[in-house]
Amino acid sequence: MENAKPKMTTFFMFPGQAEEAIRFYTSVFKPSDIISMLHQENGTVLHSVFILKGQTFMAIDYNHQNKHPFTPALSLFVTCDSEEEIHRVFDQLSQGGQILMPLEPSPVSRQFGWVEDKYGVSWQLNLAKA
Repeated sequence: MENAKPKMTTFFMFPGQAEEAIRFYTSVFKPSDIISMLHQENGTVLHSVFILKGQTFMAIDYNHQNKHPFTPALSLFVTCDSEEEIHRVFDQLSQGGQILMPLEPSPVSRQFGWVEDKYGVSWQLNLAKA
């Protein structure tokens, strides 16, 4: 199989908080990296590419009058590598956001939790059973 660029990438549109959100996410998830970030003259993000735990994302700021809110009907499912990681990530993402499901064991997970962060993005966090 050819090692090519992904054909599908998750794309976020933030109402003026793209750079703040990207810097927050890259501080929460390891390994992570900001690949590129282009700004408009007014300082908003015109285009950005960043990586969280090996997954590529893109983001922009939008300045439309109509707000396009995120919804928990679509969430990012993150497989954590340890108890320490899932607790740290859950705590960081839930600060200023809301807990949709508390972090606890489930029939298919050692630990599972679901949070909506302060930007409105929904995250399902999983620590798989061995």
